[in-house]
Amino acid sequence: MRILSVHNRYQIGGGEDVCREAEATLLREKGHQVETYDDHNDRITTLGQLDVALNTVWSKHSYQVLKQRLTEQTFDVVHVHNFFPLISPAVFYAAQAVGVPVVLTLHNYRLMCANAYFFRAGQVCEDCMGKWFPWPSLVHGCYRGRMASGVVATMLATHRALGTWTHQVDRYITLTEFTRRKFIQAGLPADKIVVKPNFVYPDPGLGQGGGHYALFVGRLSPEKGIGTLLTAWNQLGHHLPLKVVGEGPLAPQVMAAAAQNPAIEWLGPRSLAEVYTLLQGATCLVFPSEWYEGLPRIVIEAFAAGAPVVASNLGAMSTLIQPHQTGLHFQPRDATDLVTQIQFLLEHPALSQHIRQQARIAFEATYSAESNYQQLMDIYTHLS
Repeated sequence: MRILSVHNRYQIGGGEDVCREAEATLLREKGHQVETYDDHNDRITTLGQLDVALNTVWSKHSYQVLKQRLTEQTFDVVHVHNFFPLISPAVFYAAQAVGVPVVLTLHNYRLMCANAYFFRAGQVCEDCMGKWFPWPSLVHGCYRGRMASGVVATMLATHRALGTWTHQVDRYITLTEFTRRKFIQAGLPADKIVVKPNFVYPDPGLGQGGGHYALFVGRLSPEKGIGTLLTAWNQLGHHLPLKVVGEGPLAPQVMAAAAQNPAIEWLGPRSLAEVYTLLQGATCLVFPSEWYEGLPRIVIEAFAAGAPVVASNLGAMSTLIQPHQTGLHFQPRDATDLVTQIQFLLEHPALSQHIRQQARIAFEATYSAESNYQQLMDIYTHLS
């Protein structure tokens, strides 16, 4: 097949970028021709505020370039991973104009929530759910203040009015059943939404967990539960060192915590190969996220490496993590409960080894490249 993979890259790379690249690599290795169309948020600095606002609602440039490309070459499918903000929903109309079916992977909650997280003021927020115009996002300035929130709200309302989400996308991919239910609740057509999880490729391989440290990997931002994580390690003492991998707005807070607590080490951003090595040696991965998440890639990377996952019992994590099988749950935003679960894991080494084996089994059954490839081909071949 010939696939055009479309993605608007973020200024700070994350799981969406990695998932897109892994999928494209896998498809190429299976003999398919994958071409890409990318934009990057670094380009925002070269545009005026009005241009950014207009492009968010409708990018004339993206429409013209994509339509020309789809006209000059024959593609079987356009697979969009992220269109926000610079590519815009114009990509869907460009594909429809030349009769190429469109698949959109819903990596986050942008179609329902201006900040894409369902997270505000330190807790889950669904105030905009189901509203034709998501006015609460303007009141609270959920996406970079009221002006930027107004732009996102206008984009969402405009394309609801145009029927973009109903008629211009042939198939939506959600990463878990939890997120599928949320999008149906928000009004997306249920018969167009399928569940296909992320996958890990290449396979890091099963580790032994002999490094005696806990590991956090992710964006250092409030919704990721960084405050809860640092508070827990101040309570835990020196029973288990914590290695923190990532960057983000709360990096200064992590640096300060590491300076005051020798059990905390901030490693900054690391390559995928380095993260895999850290996962293989980790006693556990700590995942204290305080928003619903989609399907965090780091969690299934931990499964692949056999690292038990200690995660907040919230949203997709509630079903993704099976207690005493692939990890343990703690109550969201409850640092004391997180400490309790870490101590439980340390006090039960036999259970820890059992979890390592079961996590690897879960990876091989559901999150491997081969399993994912078969699911993706089924989606592509049933578009018409």
